[in-house]
Amino acid sequence: MAYKNSKFSQKKKEPKQFTVNEENELLKFLYQNIGKTVKSKALLKNKLIRVNNKITTQYNYKLNINDIVEVNYETISDRKNYRDFSIVYEDEHIIVIDKHAGLLSIASAKDNKNTAYRLLSNHVKIQDPNNLIFIVHRLDRDTSGLMVFAKSEKVKEIMQKNWHDLVTERIYIALVEGKPEPWSGDISSYLYESKALIVHSSQNPEKGEFATTHYKVLKGNKEYTLLKVWLETGKKNQIRVHLKDLGFPIIGDKKYGSKLDLIGRLGLHAWILNFTHPITSEKLEFKTAIPRKFTRVV
Repeated sequence: MAYKNSKFSQKKKEPKQFTVNEENELLKFLYQNIGKTVKSKALLKNKLIRVNNKITTQYNYKLNINDIVEVNYETISDRKNYRDFSIVYEDEHIIVIDKHAGLLSIASAKDNKNTAYRLLSNHVKIQDPNNLIFIVHRLDRDTSGLMVFAKSEKVKEIMQKNWHDLVTERIYIALVEGKPEPWSGDISSYLYESKALIVHSSQNPEKGEFATTHYKVLKGNKEYTLLKVWLETGKKNQIRVHLKDLGFPIIGDKKYGSKLDLIGRLGLHAWILNFTHPITSEKLEFKTAIPRKFTRVV
């Protein structure tokens, strides 16, 4: 994480990096290098320790020679859990959040207050009234999971123009009706949106934009299945429409064919987001927990 010469960094102690010289367990290593077992445990618990740029919380995580351990001295208040999202990563250039289902990414005609964009704008202005936030991509209101925002127009433009090069992995979890056969596959079609704001799928190239969706069964039963889903393209409602096309609509998605409301929300979650930092070129990897409501069904 690069905090040098930033207004954000001036409000907290700079991160420290250590190179591992001999095999060790993470908690023992932290105690040897920063002292105070209680403090080390708190840093691990609050996801402020990274090993080779991956957040690590296990006390007994095995360290190998030449591993890089980063200690981030953010306080719990720096890494806020809001009612509708949690901040999982923040530096002077970007913010990554875990958005909850029901929160809009950006304002609509009906709701311009309770949005991720507006709430994050307020968050960065607490640090400095001149700070701004820029939306890089969106998630549907009822989809939960990982989103990245930019802190400058320059960073936003870099990420949007180079999205397919920077993003190395973007995976969703979908809870669907039925049991897909075969257990893995893909679907391609042309997607277009009607005046009623419903996205339709067609095999006619003249009717829309080309989109491809891949899926793989993770677990399931006779009635419901948990799918790993990833995209070659990122079109509006793409996963929802394509799973409907396959005959396995996402649970809770009345707009696209679901007749069930087992979990009180849409069964779609942005699970994994890995990308190259647009400024520092660091490899950043984020993975959230699969919502418990999903796993209880299957």
